[in-house]
Amino acid sequence: MTPPLIQLAEAQKSAPVTDWAARLGWVAGLLVLVAFVYWLMRQGWKWRGTLQGDLPELPSTPENPGRPKLTLSGRYHGSTTAGQWLDRIVAHGLGTRSRVELTLTEGGLDVVRPGATDFFVPVAALRGARLDKGIAGKVLTEGGLLVVTWQHGDQEIDSGFRSDRAEEHPAWVEALTALSTTPRSTRNTTEQSETEGAR
Repeated sequence: MTPPLIQLAEAQKSAPVTDWAARLGWVAGLLVLVAFVYWLMRQGWKWRGTLQGDLPELPSTPENPGRPKLTLSGRYHGSTTAGQWLDRIVAHGLGTRSRVELTLTEGGLDVVRPGATDFFVPVAALRGARLDKGIAGKVLTEGGLLVVTWQHGDQEIDSGFRSDRAEEHPAWVEALTALSTTPRSTRNTTEQSETEGAR
């Protein structure tokens, strides 16, 4: 019969030795993969900016923008091609998210962004506004996003904003819609249809 102490010694096993070389190899590989994915994303961002190089410079605020109608503090969530909420626009800093101070005046929409490019949308360039739930890279609750549609050069743009007080959004939609003008192409189509109908 084997003594209890001997049985206990036989039952004990040494703790497995950690293979630090293999573990460090996995960590290094993971870091390289993350860095590579980040590099690909950055290159894609630059490539998109290059493709959008024909977009004109953003208009700056005029010396006399007009009497303020509404003001808003909140966040700017980005801009996309109008009607295509995933087609992000990154040229001229429009892809940079930031805090924002909006002021709607008789002359247009003044967009002030600390740490990012400010711009001004003249009243003649406003095409409408609506409540939505998402824009490229940002999804909120239904109606949680104020989307302003405006004309810049030959392109219509949707820009997404969220007020610190979401209950302000409907008043902004109403005021922006009242100031907005119909695009020239739509006016021409309407006028042509009315002329043909008269004939």
